[in-house]
Amino acid sequence: MVNWFIFSLGIVFEVLGTICMKLADGFSKLVPSVLVFVFYGLSLASLVFVLKKMEVSVVYAIWASLGIVLISIIGIIWFKEPISFIKIISILLIIIGIFGLELFD
Repeated sequence: MVNWFIFSLGIVFEVLGTICMKLADGFSKLVPSVLVFVFYGLSLASLVFVLKKMEVSVVYAIWASLGIVLISIIGIIWFKEPISFIKIISILLIIIGIFGLELFD
């Protein structure tokens, strides 16, 4: 249970790091630029801890997939990125893939 909590925090830190990348505007803004490295450092540190007890294939697949889904949703809502039917279907397929990995592991 603790591993899943740390894993979840790592995904949140990875998403925050990616948001800060967008806000850093090509590393031209100091605070978001520094936060990119802080959040990605925390994100990777959490990944290192959970890999002691969890399978790398499942962890990385869930990690990458949830990161993609969350960033896509944040991009659409917060950064006003365009949305399309194909984008929605693609996000749903990623979510289905995550459940498939977890349920049939």
